[in-house]
Amino acid sequence: MSYTTGTKVVCALLVVGLTAKIITRARARKGKEPYPPGPPPLPLLGNVLDINVDHPWLTYTEWSATYGDLIFTQILNQHIVVIGSEHVAKALLDKRSQIYSGRPLGLVPINELFGVGFSSIFMPYNDLWRLHRRLFHQAFRADAAPSFRPIQMRKSHQLLLNILSTPDNFAAHLQTLSTSIIMAIVYDYETAASDDPIVETVKRALELVIEEIRPEVTAILSLFPILKHIPAWFPGARFKRKALLSRKYASEWKETPFQYVKSQMALENAAPSMVSDALRKIEGKDESGHMERAIKESAASSFAAASETTFSVLMVFALAMVLNPDVQAKAQAEIDSAVGFDRLPDWDDRPLLPYVDAIIRETLRWHPVVPLGIPHAAVDDDIYEGQFIPKGATVMANAWAMSQNPEKYPNPSEFNPERFFLPSGELNDDLVGFAFGFGRRVCVGRHVADASLWAAIVNMLAVFSFQKLRDEEGKVVEFEPKWSAGVTTHPEPFPCMIVPRSKTLDVTKLTEFIQAIDVID
Repeated sequence: MSYTTGTKVVCALLVVGLTAKIITRARARKGKEPYPPGPPPLPLLGNVLDINVDHPWLTYTEWSATYGDLIFTQILNQHIVVIGSEHVAKALLDKRSQIYSGRPLGLVPINELFGVGFSSIFMPYNDLWRLHRRLFHQAFRADAAPSFRPIQMRKSHQLLLNILSTPDNFAAHLQTLSTSIIMAIVYDYETAASDDPIVETVKRALELVIEEIRPEVTAILSLFPILKHIPAWFPGARFKRKALLSRKYASEWKETPFQYVKSQMALENAAPSMVSDALRKIEGKDESGHMERAIKESAASSFAAASETTFSVLMVFALAMVLNPDVQAKAQAEIDSAVGFDRLPDWDDRPLLPYVDAIIRETLRWHPVVPLGIPHAAVDDDIYEGQFIPKGATVMANAWAMSQNPEKYPNPSEFNPERFFLPSGELNDDLVGFAFGFGRRVCVGRHVADASLWAAIVNMLAVFSFQKLRDEEGKVVEFEPKWSAGVTTHPEPFPCMIVPRSKTLDVTKLTEFIQAIDVID
């Protein structure tokens, strides 16, 4: 049999197999509760050709406007249920969390392929995940979060110095901030001011994983598992070459900082951190090494998740300030009134700065950085308001649709922090919870993330002005924001100027302000 003939036979068998699955499923549902409404699928392909591959949340939001808050779609043989409202998300993912805490089975092979099978983020709902979750809770619970404030403020002050020195590299400085905070909390590791080798390794791995670990990709590998075995040199096997790189980077990201902590502990030099604290608790009690592996894996997972999302939110904030100078000016007036001009903001100032808090909430709402969350999976059949959700279906909470709900957020495309105030002038109780997920998979580090965002944002607003770039003739350089694609999203680099609000501010004076606040280790 020739190569061409063999290929045709394989393709024909795959088509026959897929068709048989679809027919079997259709017959099994006949006469029972219907699936949720959704766009009509094409034979075999489902709705894969209708979806915006780079920004699928936009497509799902358009469909929600037509079909409602719970829609059913298909990508090849994969059933996908998309939730478009907070009400339905809470009803299913919160109140029926025993059904919806799983992860899609299609994630398992691609996780292993890319070397991130250890990640708590993508791990199935099982005993190992529960162990990881327990380790997360011990480190990041609400009453533990204040202990990290000195780290968060110190790193935010370093951010100010970095931006003052090289404002054109602000995106890199925001990345350094987000990684340096979580590295200090998890490993007591001090990252280099730039080009830290561990940070660069994780960054490269995350770029590959974020781009590829999506339902649109996992559906293909789930349907055609043979693709996992084709050689990297095979024409069109670009994803396989990415996977080889990702496995290398992922191994280094998991092992290198963990071994750093163990070496510091052996020298009796290890300061308190998530890893060292957990390792001390199991000394002499972990003959199998099971707990140590869990500590290593959960630490790597928390580092990756926190660094990527914090960076993305701060990039959204920077863009919002450039595009909304009136909002920025109002926040700075509030800071000037409460803090003055002779020092930097401190934690005690937060109750006096409600507009800054409103800006943080609006940043989370305006453009959610994990717009579809991390996909859940139904571990059993379920019926919601007469609609059938099958076991094994991928279930996604469309945070983008929730953020753009005009009934809750009038003129949702507008960046408007005032929407979070009551008529009395106090902040309302809307904390934009959908940005942190739902149910048993809700982000356990949200309290730490909130503090990191506040420390960075309030300090940048106090010291700098974010402005549109001007050309050599003094004309404003207009631009159309572009957004990265993948599981998370953030603004692509955009033209802007970040200038000190005080014309007399230099490194010496800024350093004096920083030293006046007693947060130096």
